[in-house]
Amino acid sequence: MFLNYSIPFLRPGLSFIPPAHENDLVMACQGAINSLRCGFNKQKKHRSMARNFNFSAGPAMLPTAVIDRAREEMLDWNGSGMSVMEMSHRGKEFVSIAEKAEADLREILAIPDNYKVLFLQGGASSQFAMVPLNLLKDKKNADYLNTGMWSKKAIAEAKRFCDVNLAGDTSEGNFTTVPSQNTLNLNPEAAYAHYTPNETIGGVEFGYIPETGDVPLVADMSSTILSRPIDVSKFGVIYAGAQKNIGPSGLTIVIIREDLIGHPADGIPTMFNYATHSDSGSMYNTPPTYNWYIAGLVFEWIKEQGGLPALAEINRRKATKLYTAIDNSGFYSNPVAENARSWMNIPFTLSDSSLDAAFLSGAAEQGLLTLKGHRSVGGMRASIYNAMPEEGVDILISYMQEFEKKHG
Repeated sequence: MFLNYSIPFLRPGLSFIPPAHENDLVMACQGAINSLRCGFNKQKKHRSMARNFNFSAGPAMLPTAVIDRAREEMLDWNGSGMSVMEMSHRGKEFVSIAEKAEADLREILAIPDNYKVLFLQGGASSQFAMVPLNLLKDKKNADYLNTGMWSKKAIAEAKRFCDVNLAGDTSEGNFTTVPSQNTLNLNPEAAYAHYTPNETIGGVEFGYIPETGDVPLVADMSSTILSRPIDVSKFGVIYAGAQKNIGPSGLTIVIIREDLIGHPADGIPTMFNYATHSDSGSMYNTPPTYNWYIAGLVFEWIKEQGGLPALAEINRRKATKLYTAIDNSGFYSNPVAENARSWMNIPFTLSDSSLDAAFLSGAAEQGLLTLKGHRSVGGMRASIYNAMPEEGVDILISYMQEFEKKHG
């Protein structure tokens, strides 16, 4: 028998009369829950839909349509009576979500059939170890291109497992460019060649895919994946943290050619073996289910925008606008060589660094958030991933021009 009929989570204004029988209690509780849901629905109608423009490098801005869809499905996904975050990862409901997300990603990137798509945890940083542990086989060395902070981290981790040959290194130029193909010192006997197509911190991007012959090419595409079409068949492994163009942080995508799976180092931890996840459909353990679901919504959104060709045109246009504004200014500057400038991450400095705080404060007042540059670089950084609308870039440029008139 229930001795206490109080419901402490009822919000003010919802009255509750103790029922005489337990069946009445069940009905009353359900009524209270429905009232709460109705309340949420009413609040939703009156909630301001104003959104700031978040230029964070990651976790980054998500498409508003995706957030709206997730909100609508939060309490009850597709009539299941469950939130996605409550579902068993082996239940038919979530399995359908996972399968559709993978199918959509394969369609968007035109991933060949002889590649596996893995939905993992651990961030791209875990891949710094997983790559050598799975791809070295019986070899002792691998090629790496050193073009910025993230490739440096990958190199440092790889050195724990093998001899690293720096096939390209732009550190002497303070990572403001990328090595050209004809300057690469590639080893044809290397187990693999690794590079970072887009350096999030320095705003440096390769304008080409390195040719490595028969040596598998590995790419950390965390901050460039899904920004434009790519030829997946040119890569042995592509990996990416989700928190830029894919979804929330906590999910990592790995796209790997099947022949590279199944040759792990002796003593490799089970969770670091690609075969563990390939053989189990990325469900050897409980995956980050809600993040996987949000990624699936992002993939649907990409298709609705016209796919990667359409997004590439928008991204090119956004980046061109911002770089033009910087280059035409006597007040702002970007240190990166023009042929190596990132579409996604655009660092810039003010002519007087003592004005940085004022710039950031004024930007925040305009709804332009997270523009402070990385602590290792300083200045500003505008990350303009897929979800950043062109309007956000236009407003940023207008603000920059007004700030220059006032302080330049």
